[in-house]
Amino acid sequence: MKNTPTLATLAEDLDSGRTSARKLVDQCLARIADASGEGARAFIHVDAEAAIEAAEAMDRLREVKAAPSRYAGIPVSIKDLFDIKGQVTRAGSRALDDSPPAEADASAVARLRRAGFVVIGRTNMTEFAFSGIGINPHYGTPKGAWRRGVGHVPGGSSSGAAVSVVDGMAHGGLGTDTGGSCRIPAAFNGIVGFKPTQRRVPLDGGVPLSFTLDSFGPLARTVGCCAVLDAVLADETVAPLQPRSIKGMRLAVPTTVALDELEDDVARTFERALETLSRQGALIERIAVPEFLDVAVMNAKGGFAAAESYAWHRYLIASKGDVYDPRVSSRIMRGESLSAADYIDLLAARRSLIARTEKRLAPYDALVLPTTANTPPRIADLADDKAFTKANLLALRNCTLINMIDGCAISLPCHREGEVPVGLMLASSGGADRRIFELAAAMEGVIRV
Repeated sequence: MKNTPTLATLAEDLDSGRTSARKLVDQCLARIADASGEGARAFIHVDAEAAIEAAEAMDRLREVKAAPSRYAGIPVSIKDLFDIKGQVTRAGSRALDDSPPAEADASAVARLRRAGFVVIGRTNMTEFAFSGIGINPHYGTPKGAWRRGVGHVPGGSSSGAAVSVVDGMAHGGLGTDTGGSCRIPAAFNGIVGFKPTQRRVPLDGGVPLSFTLDSFGPLARTVGCCAVLDAVLADETVAPLQPRSIKGMRLAVPTTVALDELEDDVARTFERALETLSRQGALIERIAVPEFLDVAVMNAKGGFAAAESYAWHRYLIASKGDVYDPRVSSRIMRGESLSAADYIDLLAARRSLIARTEKRLAPYDALVLPTTANTPPRIADLADDKAFTKANLLALRNCTLINMIDGCAISLPCHREGEVPVGLMLASSGGADRRIFELAAAMEGVIRV
């Protein structure tokens, strides 16, 4: 994404007076309102008046050297499943239309505001975050960045978040990731998406899909941008990101599950990136990770997502099930047949999976694998339920492995300009977030050459 602003360059422009928060907000609002663009589908709600007022307030604070952070005044988008005080949280659905407005911001939203980021609007998403594709029959489906005239899916479930960033309608997006919902749309749109270790960012104020697997993370243009937003979301000090040397990096490519059924473009682009890293001195080892075979077994009856979403939705779906997207409700209803014993078995199986995988990954700096097994399919090709299901599973599969092991991961674009978007994922066990950022910062300028 050449010549596109980063949070660092925007902060410098704000500090020097080359731009203002009001100008940044006006530019984003203009792109959202552009009838030839995807704004009407990328956003479910745009509160232009509040965004302008917040931007002007940040400009006044900066004038008196009281800005809450160097990023104060930069517009960001918020996925529709987060509470924003005074607004109805619909989670991409019509079933929550008559819900009362939120009484307070979600913690993640409040932390962004506290740093001075300006909320530009609520972004579209897969209904209740239950798909990696990004199609929404209620609010429309924003077209992804790839061959927009043809119409390819944006990836989900944080579909509007990714499109808002890639189209300059926001300079960062707050998303969620239960099985890839930050990383998949990032991969499908050629930007960066980060899934933090779950415990680092509080989950309150967000409509849950699976409270065991949910995590809240950023989508942005660069690794550095995601690192800034992640630090804010985790209530940590925003520290300069020091890229690690590629020479000597110990990277493991999991040959179990993660490389199965790759589309040709994905396989070719991923292998080219590995070759580039190897030439730069990275030590790349292909290893079996038999623990990953457990994940499909654990999800055979629907897994945590089905069990925990059914617990949250069971009364709402009983009264308003006809309003739901059938592709979403059918996945939720799989949880109805899961017993308490099934769920207890899942918890025990995951604890074992995490312990065994952490031991296997300990010698390496990171796992490296394709973010998705597929490239963004055409929206028109997914009208058939079988085609949709296949594409959805291929999109989710590799990302889900990391959520199941309670890990952290980032998706980096590794395709060249003009090629179909392909994401390269760096991942590790939980708690290695900063290391993943340092590795990714070194790679992002290299793997697309």
